[in-house]
Amino acid sequence: MRVDIADAEIRFLAYPFAGASVHPDGAIAVSEIACADPSAIPPQLRSVTGETLFVLAADRPALDEFCRRNGIEVRADPDIWGDLLEPFLDTSFGPEHQRRTETRLRRAGLSPEEIVEIRGRVERAMMSYNFDSMLWDWTYLGLYDLLSAANGVLARPAARATLGDPAQFYHWAMRIAARTGE
Repeated sequence: MRVDIADAEIRFLAYPFAGASVHPDGAIAVSEIACADPSAIPPQLRSVTGETLFVLAADRPALDEFCRRNGIEVRADPDIWGDLLEPFLDTSFGPEHQRRTETRLRRAGLSPEEIVEIRGRVERAMMSYNFDSMLWDWTYLGLYDLLSAANGVLARPAARATLGDPAQFYHWAMRIAARTGE
């Protein structure tokens, strides 16, 4: 994946996620960008339609400047996928931490049943991504990790196949990501 951050648009080259509006090569104009978070890992922007797009960490300074120059709001939205993917980290959390996570997910409008359903759908792919691959991330897994697993990065083909059609899965994941609870 590469990006070219121009004056009034960001052009994506070889964007890896099937289903993305910029896949495999496309652009997003300033007028289509609702906000950005250059400090996220990886840096990201959100379109007015609710799609989250990622840029490489090396492009962070250019994204910062692009946002400043074009008056794009810079903000860190709550990461619902970070909360949903906590069970697939190589760590355990105490009851108080789990309660705070569940509260944030409920605030985003997810019922306990939905949380179980979502986690169940992604479990095999995320377990393969983090454990079969020996990544053993214990701090954070988010939307970018989920999309990477669905795209075949570190996840076994059989585990990734449980997610279904990549483009449909992408849109499903984006709909959930847009539910920030704010």
